[in-house]
Amino acid sequence: MDLSTLKQRTIDVNQYVNNMSPPFKYSFLERKRTYQLKAEVLNELKRFRADYLIVAFSAEWCKDCAANIPILALLSEATGLEVRVFGGLKRDPLSPGKKWSVPPSPPEVETFHVDKIPHILIFNTKGEKVGEIIENPKYGLTLEEEILKIISEDAGKVKP
Repeated sequence: MDLSTLKQRTIDVNQYVNNMSPPFKYSFLERKRTYQLKAEVLNELKRFRADYLIVAFSAEWCKDCAANIPILALLSEATGLEVRVFGGLKRDPLSPGKKWSVPPSPPEVETFHVDKIPHILIFNTKGEKVGEIIENPKYGLTLEEEILKIISEDAGKVKP
């Protein structure tokens, strides 16, 4: 899937959070209001803002989404990184072989093999997936630190 299609099929992260219904919206906005991004990470990420796209799969009812999607919204505002969201994921309790009900979940849950959420994908401008974060950051890093780690590793690769 090319980046322009991804952008057309998703919504801006801040628009996603602001369009949520209560009471979910309140928990997302409270996390956004109280989370402190690491300034040194932001300064580094600003250098890459034109070179990467972040796409996240989310659901209002998901606690890990409520913890991490607001951070993506803050990152987008603070750095200019474009962050887009596939929202509205719903479980499919009637089909044991399928995790998500499509629709209302977007069909991209199958394209990108989304099992757990949030499922955060990082793409370069060529449309190549350079990394992903599933549910929560690993390695004892904050979300912004892990995103920087993924982007820095990709940017540091020798390009032919």
